Amino acid sequence: MAELTMIQAITQALDQALEKDENTLIFGEDVGVNGGVFRATDGLHEKYGEERVFDTPLAESAIGGLAIGLTLENYRPIMEIQFFGFVFEVMDSLAAQMSRTRFRMGNTRSMPVTIRSPFGGGVHTPALHADSLESLMAHTPGIRVVIPSNPYDAKGLLLASIESNDPVVYLEHMRLYRSFKEEVPSEYYTIDLDKANVVLEGNDVTLVTYGYMVQEAKKVAATLAEENISVEVIDLRTISPIDVETILKSVEKTGRLVVVQEAQRQAGVAATIIAEVAERAILNLKAPIGRVASPDSVYPFGLAEHDWLPNANDIIEAIKEVMNFDE
Repeated sequence: MAELTMIQAITQALDQALEKDENTLIFGEDVGVNGGVFRATDGLHEKYGEERVFDTPLAESAIGGLAIGLTLENYRPIMEIQFFGFVFEVMDSLAAQMSRTRFRMGNTRSMPVTIRSPFGGGVHTPALHADSLESLMAHTPGIRVVIPSNPYDAKGLLLASIESNDPVVYLEHMRLYRSFKEEVPSEYYTIDLDKANVVLEGNDVTLVTYGYMVQEAKKVAATLAEENISVEVIDLRTISPIDVETILKSVEKTGRLVVVQEAQRQAGVAATIIAEVAERAILNLKAPIGRVASPDSVYPFGLAEHDWLPNANDIIEAIKEVMNFDE
């Protein structure tokens, strides 16, 4: 079993998806000859040819429209939005068309489109490139939103997304692409969508997050273990729909909850989780729910982003606040 970075695991998944199904296509800006801006599709144009892995004009709206048309001709498109900050250019295709096709057509047609896109801060990108806009998609019924936190999950979740007959927005945090390696099976495998992963078991507080913040959460758990605070870390994996049952089961055990997101605080995934737990399990809580998020401001210039983004220290502070509530 080879050790791969997340970008290598994604490339391997795309290769195996193309090999498995001749109706699977990959297209987007620079994904063909150049292999993508992060080289996620490196070598696939050469291996599978221009008709299956190809470049498009710099027009996200056209990429979305092409994907819709191809699905109606029984293709299974994998479209790339080069950076998710450009999603506004293709919102009509995603939110007004793909998400509603099954409903409009009385469940007679599916829309098996996978929308891959990098996002996330900490790598000093220009404006619009790092924005965490996943809540826009999570608020759109009919679309799954999947965000892996490690190479193993990246491959299995991507292959499951491609197999799905529903549109899936599959977001890849840029800070995770090449930051570490882990063992990834070489064979084709999938990970169930809509199911959260208990990364670390604990007894004192439940810490729920997704994407890059899972790595920060693991650091926090290791640090607080030295202070005899046992942290249970849950990786959502899919933020729409959210696996609320796994969270509730954990909160019933720990009695405390902290939710972390990289996105701005207002109207985020964390708010939805907090509301669900407050509605369904408030009597299990020993303290108010903690929330860690970025400020409700425009994403800053690169030189200031590490002061703006949440980090392990912010999470530790929130956990200690809920742990000390009843003292």
